[in-house]
Amino acid sequence: MALAIRRDRTPASLRMWARRSSDGRAASRALAIANALEGMTRAEAARLAGMERQALRDAVVRYNAEGVDGLSDRPHMRRSRLTDGQLAALRGLILRGPDPERDGISSFTRADIADLIEARFGHRYHVSSLSKILRGLGFSRQKTRPSHPEADPKAQAAWQKKGASRSSRRGGAGPSGQADNAVFPG
Repeated sequence: MALAIRRDRTPASLRMWARRSSDGRAASRALAIANALEGMTRAEAARLAGMERQALRDAVVRYNAEGVDGLSDRPHMRRSRLTDGQLAALRGLILRGPDPERDGISSFTRADIADLIEARFGHRYHVSSLSKILRGLGFSRQKTRPSHPEADPKAQAAWQKKGASRSSRRGGAGPSGQADNAVFPG
């Protein structure tokens, strides 16, 4: 028994929608449905649109349920195993930071956060998958700038002062005395 296709759009309007769509896969599905609405066999309509007959059937089911919005691909994201409340609690824990005396660390690494999530919430995350969760919470991964063990802080300060006086002579400093291209927090 053939699956009925909703008829609130004509084949011509489906083809027009497909031409204007920026989603090529959804446009292909719309063209296949338009072909089927014009009386082609499902196998022929699917073949002309470059898909299998089963893919056309799936597109028809989604089109019947959602209209042309159902023709687009679904996002392929896995939902977080942590609830919104647990994510908010994790954000608070990260903002508060570790207690060096209790936790034995002075700052969190992703491995430390993975251990914290497992201890507090009972979910185990791989370290590399935590970046996505941390970005979602508004955090970014920061690395400290390496410094040479024999670096002389006085020589670095003298070098920075010499560089600042050079930029002010070239006219690079603004009214505040800072260079125009300086980066400020905030």
